[in-house]
Amino acid sequence: MRPYLDKVIPEAWKAVGATSLAIAQAARDHGLSPAESELIKVRASQINGCAYCLNLHSEEARAAGVPQQQLDVLPAWRETTLFTERERAALAVAEAATLLPLTEDAQADLAGARHVLGDEAFVAAEWVTAAINMFNRISILSQHPVRER
Repeated sequence: MRPYLDKVIPEAWKAVGATSLAIAQAARDHGLSPAESELIKVRASQINGCAYCLNLHSEEARAAGVPQQQLDVLPAWRETTLFTERERAALAVAEAATLLPLTEDAQADLAGARHVLGDEAFVAAEWVTAAINMFNRISILSQHPVRER
């Protein structure tokens, strides 16, 4: 069993938590809804294979008003009409900023998302994506368990 990063160096975990709270507030202040932020977190966690964050953020997404049907089809979001234009833009940011390096297709997705969201919400979506990618890595490296609800 690997050591939990958050338990062995709690001061770093505390700093990461404070950063995450600041990013969440800034995202809200700059036009990204809590539901859009949670969709980003769930999609990035799916791509990264982080079970702990998927469990946590699926629940938080539902609490933020994301319908269960959207969560059910999230890996295939491009194939449905269940997502608004803004949600699609946020998901495009989540995928492009998680699957680095940026390809030409990812660059095009980001340009389209920026057009839909505007600069402030677009950058907020990038910050939310960067933060969840950090948390995914911490949880995967720590092998944080998913507990039954």
